Amino acid sequence: MKKIGLIANLDKQGVGEVALGLARWLEEKGVQPLILKSNSVKLGCPWWGAEPEVLASADCVLSLGGDGTLLRSARILAPWGTPVLGVNLGHLGFLTEIEVKELFPALEQLLLGRFHIEERMMLKSSLVRQGTRKEFWGLNDVVITKGAFSRMLRLKVYIGPHYLDTYRADGLIISSPTGSTAYCLSAGGPLVSPQLQVMILTPICPHTLYARPLVVPADQEVRVTVYTAGAEVMLTVDGQQGINLMHGDEVITSRAPFSARLIRLKERSFYTLLREKFREGE
Repeated sequence: MKKIGLIANLDKQGVGEVALGLARWLEEKGVQPLILKSNSVKLGCPWWGAEPEVLASADCVLSLGGDGTLLRSARILAPWGTPVLGVNLGHLGFLTEIEVKELFPALEQLLLGRFHIEERMMLKSSLVRQGTRKEFWGLNDVVITKGAFSRMLRLKVYIGPHYLDTYRADGLIISSPTGSTAYCLSAGGPLVSPQLQVMILTPICPHTLYARPLVVPADQEVRVTVYTAGAEVMLTVDGQQGINLMHGDEVITSRAPFSARLIRLKERSFYTLLREKFREGE
């Protein structure tokens, strides 16, 4: 590998020191480090700074933080097909591959080419409002939810051309298989293997007993029309990108035309990971 990029969550204690030490280590190994420009400015090392499109030209990118940092990295890099290695400096770290204490032995393995790439389905979501369209990309989920003091929502849902139902609920989660272990799980949705190409619809606190999570093919669009009736409503993608919704807005979600490419150094199955991480969280 000739170039390795870094995206760091500098709000986490100690991450800046790890990023700087890592960049120096890479230079000693003859590898050019590239640090996301906003990170490099904060760290005081602009000579390593790179705009997202330059960072995407790296052979791979290291995501330093936790699952949130990896989600951000995936949104930036997936359109270019750049592989990402997640380094956990957070808590549970369900998506990240290695812990910070394993960092340098893992990088030696990476430089020797001893890894494989796992592809994860990404979501494309479009907000359609009065003839305008705004697009978002996400790895985990697209969530429509009401404000803290708002009444329940009415969400009219179509799967492809077929009308499904009008949910009366506090919101709706549309998640990828990767996102099935996140908010979807907390709201009572199913765990889904990331090898599948599906989307999971999970109503949030539905006001009808029959409203249950639903798994649909990823090649169909999920179209949701929002009836706010004066309620405050928010669309969030991966819990990081957000925009207020208005009465009559449509949110159209489908499989993105590209996948997130995650670097795997360990031979762990999804099911082993489930067992390990859920025990850690107890």
